Amino acid sequence: MNQEGAPSREMNYQIRLRGHLAPRWASWFEGMAIELQDNGDTVLAGPVADQAALHGLLRKVRDLGLPLISLVCMENGH
Repeated sequence: MNQEGAPSREMNYQIRLRGHLAPRWASWFEGMAIELQDNGDTVLAGPVADQAALHGLLRKVRDLGLPLISLVCMENGH
């Protein structure tokens, strides 16, 4: 539920990390696309069900030990 009492809706996020994730980690970030950038960064992008799921993703990022560069909530369709 959001602050107005309406059901929360899924939002798309882009999470940028410093360093490359090995392909074996893809299943750990279910539903997220993993793109390895030429500059050495990794971008995770995709739908996140709610704030609790977002916090779960951020805990996984922390547990990997890769520095978090940015977290962006993408507008629908962008």
